[in-house]
Formats: sequence, C-alpha cells, structure tokens
Amino acid sequence: MGYDIPEPFCWDESFKVFYDTLDEQHKGLFNAIFDCSKKPEDAKALQHLDQVIVAHFNTEEQMMKAKHYPDADFTPHKKAHDDFVATLKGLKTPLSGDNIHYAK
Repeated sequence: MGYDIPEPFCWDESFKVFYDTLDEQHKGLFNAIFDCSKKPEDAKALQHLDQVIVAHFNTEEQMMKAKHYPDADFTPHKKAHDDFVATLKGLKTPLSGDNIHYAK
C-alpha cells in the first residue's frame, strides 16, 4: 500500500475516515497488529487479528453495498480484501518482520 507506516504502530487522528463504526474498527485493527508485532510467536494474537480483519472487511463491504457502490469500485476493493485475508490465513507463528510489515 502507499501509506507511511508510523512507528510505534498506533492509530491516530490522521487515520480517521469519519464513519464512527469504521474508525473504532480501525483502532482495533491497529491494536491487533501491534499485539502480533509485540508477540510474533503468539498464535492467539494472530487468530485474533484474523477475526478482527474479517469482521472489519465484512462491515465495510456491507456499508459499501448499502450505499450502492458501483461494481467498478466495489469489485476491486473486495478483491483486495479477499487477497489480504487469503495471505493472512496462510501465515503461521512465529511471524516474521516481513509478515508484520505486510499486515501494517
């Protein structure tokens, strides 16, 4: 992705999307990724990250459908989600620095 990765990795107002539900979920994503980076050997942290990401992507996709996003915008966005989840599900602990960087 084309975004700078803050260090330490934590959510701040610059990431705000102005949808309260998504902003709260984004905070949870940051926390889950941070937990994985602190404990790359922790399988429960990776499992939690997977759950948080899947739930967030589902929420975001439902919101996009409710707003009648055109297929030309929705389809590639959903594919990016699906590809990310597929990569995430292929990860095993201990996570490498490259895995953590990818998740960020």
